Amino acid sequence: MNDRVTPPMQALPDGEAEISLVLRLPWEDVARLGQEAGRLASQMQRPVTLDEAVSSRLRSTRAAASHAKPAGEQPAAVPSSASVSSLPPRPPADQARQAIERINGSA
Repeated sequence: MNDRVTPPMQALPDGEAEISLVLRLPWEDVARLGQEAGRLASQMQRPVTLDEAVSSRLRSTRAAASHAKPAGEQPAAVPSSASVSSLPPRPPADQARQAIERINGSA
Protein backbone atom coordinates (compact mmCIF):
# COMPACT_ATOMS: atom_id res chain seq x y z
CA MET A 1 0.00 0.00 0.00
CA ASN A 2 1.34 3.40 -0.94
CA ASP A 3 -0.60 6.06 0.98
CA ARG A 4 0.32 9.59 0.03
CA VAL A 5 0.20 11.90 3.03
CA THR A 6 0.68 15.64 2.83
CA PRO A 7 3.52 16.50 5.20
CA PRO A 8 2.61 18.92 7.98
CA MET A 9 3.68 22.52 7.53
CA GLN A 10 4.74 24.64 10.49
CA ALA A 11 4.92 28.42 10.69
CA LEU A 12 8.15 29.68 12.24
CA PRO A 13 8.56 32.82 14.37
CA ASP A 14 10.86 34.43 11.79
CA GLY A 15 8.06 34.43 9.18
CA GLU A 16 9.24 31.37 7.29
CA ALA A 17 7.56 27.98 7.06
CA GLU A 18 8.97 24.54 7.73
CA ILE A 19 7.97 21.37 5.94
CA SER A 20 9.67 18.00 6.39
CA LEU A 21 10.32 15.86 3.34
CA VAL A 22 12.11 12.65 2.53
CA LEU A 23 14.13 12.87 -0.68
CA ARG A 24 16.00 10.21 -2.60
CA LEU A 25 19.11 11.78 -4.08
CA PRO A 26 21.98 10.47 -6.16
CA TRP A 27 25.30 10.41 -4.31
CA GLU A 28 26.64 13.18 -6.55
CA ASP A 29 23.89 15.50 -5.27
CA VAL A 30 24.66 14.57 -1.68
CA ALA A 31 28.32 15.40 -2.35
CA ARG A 32 27.33 18.79 -3.83
CA LEU A 33 25.23 19.51 -0.75
CA GLY A 34 28.23 18.66 1.41
CA GLN A 35 30.33 21.10 -0.62
CA GLU A 36 27.63 23.75 -0.27
CA ALA A 37 27.55 23.14 3.49
CA GLY A 38 31.33 23.56 3.62
CA ARG A 39 31.17 26.80 1.63
CA LEU A 40 28.36 28.11 3.82
CA ALA A 41 30.18 27.10 7.02
CA SER A 42 33.27 28.96 5.85
CA GLN A 43 31.20 32.04 5.03
CA MET A 44 29.26 31.96 8.32
CA GLN A 45 32.27 30.93 10.45
CA ARG A 46 30.30 28.13 12.14
CA PRO A 47 29.23 24.56 11.43
CA VAL A 48 26.10 24.19 9.30
CA THR A 49 23.79 21.26 8.65
CA LEU A 50 22.82 19.84 5.28
CA ASP A 51 19.35 21.25 6.00
CA GLU A 52 20.83 24.74 6.16
CA ALA A 53 22.79 24.10 2.97
CA VAL A 54 19.62 23.01 1.15
CA SER A 55 17.70 26.03 2.43
CA SER A 56 20.49 28.35 1.36
CA ARG A 57 20.63 26.75 -2.10
CA LEU A 58 16.86 27.02 -2.51
CA ARG A 59 16.93 30.68 -1.46
CA SER A 60 19.71 31.51 -3.92
CA THR A 61 17.88 29.65 -6.69
CA ARG A 62 14.66 31.49 -5.90
CA ALA A 63 16.50 34.83 -5.89
CA ALA A 64 18.13 34.03 -9.23
CA ALA A 65 14.74 33.05 -10.68
CA SER A 66 13.20 36.33 -9.53
CA HIS A 67 15.89 38.19 -11.50
CA ALA A 68 15.22 36.15 -14.64
CA LYS A 69 15.22 38.00 -17.94
CA PRO A 70 11.87 38.85 -19.55
CA ALA A 71 10.46 36.52 -22.20
CA GLY A 72 12.24 36.76 -25.53
CA GLU A 73 15.70 37.37 -24.11
CA GLN A 74 18.33 34.67 -24.24
CA PRO A 75 19.23 33.11 -20.86
CA ALA A 76 22.80 33.33 -19.64
CA ALA A 77 25.08 30.39 -20.40
CA VAL A 78 25.00 27.66 -17.77
CA PRO A 79 28.42 26.91 -16.22
CA SER A 80 29.82 23.55 -17.29
CA SER A 81 29.93 22.39 -13.65
CA ALA A 82 26.13 22.59 -13.55
CA SER A 83 25.62 20.50 -16.68
CA VAL A 84 24.36 16.95 -16.53
CA SER A 85 26.91 14.27 -17.24
CA SER A 86 26.34 12.03 -20.26
CA LEU A 87 28.45 9.25 -18.78
CA PRO A 88 26.79 5.88 -18.22
CA PRO A 89 25.55 5.30 -14.65
CA ARG A 90 27.99 3.71 -12.21
CA PRO A 91 27.18 1.13 -9.57
CA PRO A 92 25.83 2.69 -6.35
CA ALA A 93 28.91 1.60 -4.36
CA ASP A 94 31.18 3.51 -6.77
CA GLN A 95 28.90 6.55 -6.60
CA ALA A 96 28.94 6.48 -2.80
CA ARG A 97 32.73 6.08 -2.65
CA GLN A 98 33.26 9.00 -5.06
CA ALA A 99 30.80 11.21 -3.17
CA ILE A 100 32.54 10.51 0.13
CA GLU A 101 35.92 11.26 -1.45
CA ARG A 102 34.59 14.59 -2.75
CA ILE A 103 33.19 15.51 0.66
CA ASN A 104 36.46 14.61 2.36
CA GLY A 105 38.47 16.40 -0.32
CA SER A 106 40.51 13.33 -1.20
CA ALA A 107 39.25 12.96 -4.79
